[in-house]
Amino acid sequence: MAEKKSTAKANSETKLIRELAEILNETDLSEIEMKRGDLKIRVSKHSGQMISAVAAPAAVPAAAPMPSAVAAVVAAAEPAANVSDHPGAVKSPMVGTAYTRPSPDASPFVNEGDSVSEGDTILLVEAMKTFNPITAPKSGKVTKILVGDAQPVEFGEPLFIIE
Repeated sequence: MAEKKSTAKANSETKLIRELAEILNETDLSEIEMKRGDLKIRVSKHSGQMISAVAAPAAVPAAAPMPSAVAAVVAAAEPAANVSDHPGAVKSPMVGTAYTRPSPDASPFVNEGDSVSEGDTILLVEAMKTFNPITAPKSGKVTKILVGDAQPVEFGEPLFIIE
């Protein structure tokens, strides 16, 4: 009985993701986000971008194949508490896509272990087709980069740690 409910829920979530993807394909929107109870879905049609579906506390089952411009991924809802509470953690000021390099063929702004000065650009967060530089709030050593290139990020999500 519980298995039927789980399967029905997964089918309903897959249908919702497909409907959101169709809305993006039919409009000039580049991204759409929806929250229903514990389920949060963000769909984007940027190249290299992903759909993220997050359900708490259980993970959402993988969806059936999506339109070619869209892929599905299930991610954990919260970063590790110790990372976000770290005094050197720099958090995202917005929802968007993090880029660790100025262009796809360029070297990263910084690597783990690099020393930075206050105001140095560490990465970019693209939101609404605008690239926003995320800078070092203090001088120090980048001990951890917590996001990958072209990774979606949430408001307040830790991006890197400077000590």
